[in-house]
Amino acid sequence: MQIKDILKQHNFRFNKQFGQNFLTDEQLLDEIVQLSGITKEDVVLEIGAGAGTLTGSICRAAKRVVAFEIDRNLQSILAITLANYNNCEVVMADVMKQEVSAIEKQYTDNKPYKVVANIPYYITTPLIMKFVEGSDKVASLTLTIQKEVAQRLCAKENTKDYGAITVAVQVVADVSLIKVLDRTLFYPVPNVDSAVINIKMNRNKHNIDDIKLFGKTTRCAFAMRRKTLVNNLVNTFGIDRVVAENILADIDLPSNIRGESLSVEKMVELSNVLASKNIR
Repeated sequence: MQIKDILKQHNFRFNKQFGQNFLTDEQLLDEIVQLSGITKEDVVLEIGAGAGTLTGSICRAAKRVVAFEIDRNLQSILAITLANYNNCEVVMADVMKQEVSAIEKQYTDNKPYKVVANIPYYITTPLIMKFVEGSDKVASLTLTIQKEVAQRLCAKENTKDYGAITVAVQVVADVSLIKVLDRTLFYPVPNVDSAVINIKMNRNKHNIDDIKLFGKTTRCAFAMRRKTLVNNLVNTFGIDRVVAENILADIDLPSNIRGESLSVEKMVELSNVLASKNIR
C-alpha cells in the first residue's frame, strides 16, 4: 500500500505546527541514505520519523535505528510502515526538549552514532547546533533542509550566504551539499526547494585556545555587517581602536576589513590572538 493511501486510511491530517512534508520516493530515499555513508556497523538517530518512509531506508542500511517523532498521531502509521524492521525503535518525543547527553546515554550507549533527518525548517539551526555543540559522540549529520539554509552552511567567506552559523559549523566539521531536491518531491508540497547536506564532524581540524571566546569572536565579526571588524571589536570587547587595529595586523589583516571577509581559519587566528592578550 502506498504511503499516501495509508495516511488517508488513518484520516491523518498534516500539522503545520510540526512542518510536516514527507518524501515518498523509495529510490530517492535509498539514495539519500547511501549518500549519508551509513553502514551495517552504524547506530543512527533519526529526528522526525514522519510516516516512516526515510526510516525504512535507514533500517535497511544501518545496524540499529532510533527514530524520534513528536506527532503522536503518526504512531499507528509508523506501526504499519515499520512493522517489518526489527532493528528500529520508535520514540514518541520531542528531541529539542531532551539533553543530548541523556539521549546518548539511553539510546546509543554513549558510543559514536550518526544522525539522519528530514527536519522541519523551523528547527533547522537549533537542531544542528544542539548536536554540533552539545555532543562529542555524533560522527555525522545528514539532513534534508531548506535549500537556502544548506547554501548558508556550505558558504565561503565574502559571499552573502556566509555568516555566524557557517563558521560555527565549519570550524568543527566538513560540510557538503550532496543533493538538491525540488519541492514537488515532497507530500504535501512545501513553498521552497530543499537540499541534503552532510556534516561530517572533524573537531580537531582547528586549534582553538578558548572555544567560548571563539563563539563570541564569531558573533562579534558578524554583529554589524556594514561596519568594519575594528569597529565591531571595539564595541564588543571594549578595547581601544589602536589595540583592535594592532590585533588585526598581528594576523596580517588590514584595518578596514569586514567580518564576513574572514575565513574560518582567520577567525580562529583572531580568537586565539584575543585569548593570548587576555581579551574576553
